[in-house]
Amino acid sequence: MNAPQLSEQETIRRASMEEMRRRGIEPYPAAEYPVTGYSDEIKENFKDDEPERPVSVAGRVMGRRIMGKASFMELQDSKGRIQVYVNRDEICPGEDKDLYNVVFKKLLDIGDFVGVKGHVFRTKTGEISVHATELTVLGKSLRPLPVVKIKDGVVYDSFDDPELRYRRRYVDLVVNDGVKEIFIKRTKVYNSMREYFNNAGYMEVETPILQSIPGGAAARPFITHHNALDIPLYLRIADELYLKRLIVGGFEGVYEFSKNFRNEGMDRTHNPEFTCMEIYVAYKDYNWMMSFTEKMLEKICLDVNGTTEVKVGDNVISFKAPFPRVTMAQAIKDFTGVDITGMDEEALRRTAKDLGIEVDESMGKGKLIDEIFGEKCEGNYIQPTFIIDYPIEMSPLTKRHRDNPELTERFELMVNGKELANAYSELNDPIDQYERFVEQMRLAEKGDDEAMIIDKDFIRALEYGMPPTSGMGIGMDRLVMLMTGQTTIQEVLFFPQMRPEKKPQQQASDSAQAEESAE
Repeated sequence: MNAPQLSEQETIRRASMEEMRRRGIEPYPAAEYPVTGYSDEIKENFKDDEPERPVSVAGRVMGRRIMGKASFMELQDSKGRIQVYVNRDEICPGEDKDLYNVVFKKLLDIGDFVGVKGHVFRTKTGEISVHATELTVLGKSLRPLPVVKIKDGVVYDSFDDPELRYRRRYVDLVVNDGVKEIFIKRTKVYNSMREYFNNAGYMEVETPILQSIPGGAAARPFITHHNALDIPLYLRIADELYLKRLIVGGFEGVYEFSKNFRNEGMDRTHNPEFTCMEIYVAYKDYNWMMSFTEKMLEKICLDVNGTTEVKVGDNVISFKAPFPRVTMAQAIKDFTGVDITGMDEEALRRTAKDLGIEVDESMGKGKLIDEIFGEKCEGNYIQPTFIIDYPIEMSPLTKRHRDNPELTERFELMVNGKELANAYSELNDPIDQYERFVEQMRLAEKGDDEAMIIDKDFIRALEYGMPPTSGMGIGMDRLVMLMTGQTTIQEVLFFPQMRPEKKPQQQASDSAQAEESAE
């Protein structure tokens, strides 16, 4: 294997690492370092009239100002930044002054991890700082950080290329303000939702990721192979059918935060690996679930942001309950002027074409209606709105509407022009469910590669009896986008899926081809 080609800065830093070792300083010590304080609470709790407070902090060096035997260092820990005052005569007493001159001035770099023991004080300029009495190297940085500099209002060395930021999230988190806060809020979203469910008495469970039949949604799965059993397996596209088996088994309310996988394209709202929460509650219907969902989202928004409103792009979105409810047929009529009630497949296909929507012969009634709604209606719903009462062809796992057997008791919650949640009064009639699965197989034979496969074991479970149940699924990544005001899913995933990184020679070849094309 060829040795990696190092930049000049990387070469210098490796030499600094070796020089530290030569002087008896281990750049990667193994011992625990005792942290007793963090930047935010040190500054919040400091009082000028309090006794000298000893403290031990640790973090990255993010800036230095060397002024002879006294220097200032900016230390970044997990909570923020704090200034550290370093005096040569205090950290290197006696004959060790050369250690300060060489190690602190020449061998210590921005990005290095250090531990600092000392006491808290306020400088003459009024900045709360740590007066260092002991400095320990905890981790040498061999690559220079792209530290952002601002001079005369101009930003230099900014780390803002999206592809680099997503590939090197570890750097993005260090140097870009606000990125870490997005992921702190992500955890708050999960904690708030869990609290809501747990307080209602529902139980968090786990279901299989590797499944013999990919069910619970209309999507194209990832396929793998189990060598020992010599069978194909699928990464789950949803956990619905397993959670409903647990309702059959006697649990009254179950929920799961599941990693789902769909073999589809990537864009600003889709990642092939994503997190979904699904909850199923016995003896409830979709009307109850709408009220339950809107109250949950109002609570989450308050817990995360302290208000029921969030700004996403140019839109201010209110999660104050209750939310409007609009039937799917009415939504299509509102935005196209066309009443689809009673239309057969061919009439829907003609309507779609008349509306300028691209369709093909593999699409059944459900897919055609879905295309019309998606193209002409969905993007118009900015404020949270429940779209209810979907045609039966669109909802193979949903109970027929109690007042109209051509419809189902289903809702999707639209927010900021996208679906956020999907819920049903669950179909618990095993005969009706089997017939719906058979219809899905007919669609598959016509070429619909997202049609559901018959899950015979799920039918068998229903035959043992399932109580009236309502279920709801919500895309957690999209919810976090909304609660943090982000417009792309990549901003709320630590490590979004990316194309393979090009090797340097490949990048050079691409650049050469681009130059030839330009000529």
